[in-house]
Amino acid sequence: MSFVVGLALVLSAVPAVAGPAAVGYRCQADTKFGRQQFSLRQGVAASAPGVVQPGAVFDIVVDADAGSLPGEVKGFKVKEVRDLSLRVPVPANSSFVGATLSGGSGLGSTPAVEAANGVVTIKVSGPIPGGAGYQLPRLTVKLRAGQSGAIETRLQGSSFDNPGLNLQATIKWKFVTIKSAVACYPDPNTPLTHTDIRAT
Repeated sequence: MSFVVGLALVLSAVPAVAGPAAVGYRCQADTKFGRQQFSLRQGVAASAPGVVQPGAVFDIVVDADAGSLPGEVKGFKVKEVRDLSLRVPVPANSSFVGATLSGGSGLGSTPAVEAANGVVTIKVSGPIPGGAGYQLPRLTVKLRAGQSGAIETRLQGSSFDNPGLNLQATIKWKFVTIKSAVACYPDPNTPLTHTDIRAT
């Protein structure tokens, strides 16, 4: 089995979120064997009101189910995952008010949320050990609606230079320890929620 296949199987569980939408990610790993590209799919659960009034403050919520990292993938020992960042852009026709995280376990550190340049980022320093279970925190983003139009929640990312998911995986193969920086973006990047701004 090639290194890239092993890494793809590892990443299929990071982060695995359950929900009605299945997101396809294109990923690129920078390894000692060169850049390797692969795909993974994950479910995403997001919620937002269907209609809000102009200027109203409301929440969008992105949720994650519990998952686990494999301890070994066909000869590749999964040591850990660190420095995971998952990004959600502030939607058009809205402005950012605040963001909070709740829950989460098995992450090796306290997750943090940051907002800058129109993007909200969940950051997990880790380490998440291979073979361990984990629970990513729920992200709640508070927005203020604009005066008209629609507000659509999407994941961040349009290319490897503009990723929505980053992490560093450490995998051991025989006597070699491989550290790989991974960047992923959703393709296609379809809306997860849709909210109409409408005066009532």
